[in-house]
Amino acid sequence: MDTVLRSLAVLVIAGWSWRYFTISLQDLGEAPGWMHGVHLVFHEAGHSISAMLTNSRDFVVFMGSGLQVLFPLVVAGAFYWKNNDGVGAALGLWWAGHAALDVAPYIADARALDLMLLSGGTGKEVEGHDWEYLLTQWHALGLDTVIAERVATGGRAVMLGALLWAAANIVYDRLLPVEAADGGL
Repeated sequence: MDTVLRSLAVLVIAGWSWRYFTISLQDLGEAPGWMHGVHLVFHEAGHSISAMLTNSRDFVVFMGSGLQVLFPLVVAGAFYWKNNDGVGAALGLWWAGHAALDVAPYIADARALDLMLLSGGTGKEVEGHDWEYLLTQWHALGLDTVIAERVATGGRAVMLGALLWAAANIVYDRLLPVEAADGGL
């Protein structure tokens, strides 16, 4: 039964992922989907936690997006090394890829400053936003859309690879259930 539920979960996530493999960054920025709210919790926590650890504005600003992607990687690692659960780890990795993809429209908006922010205004209406600040500091503001496309491509590749890894673990668990109990692929 566990294999059936895991297979169903992976199939549902794979089907749902199709939107994220095909949507443009502009459309994703305008209609990010419900997972954006999940990512936002970790994004804002990244700012708050890092602000308690350092006075470096660059680090504090970066760790919004940084923790958004890092937290799912920690979850994936815990599933893999602590629970010996390859499917759980793969889905944690999928979450990290999705988090990176969620950051991409924010990066792409660094010059335009058109995205609606948590404050209810756009970057133009407030002091800018994280990626406008970071790319300006790094003298890379003119590369915002190029960097965003690469981050999006990387996020999508991680999502796809994670789904394939999850499927491989399910097949492995089904074909070799005794050995799979020791951790899967």
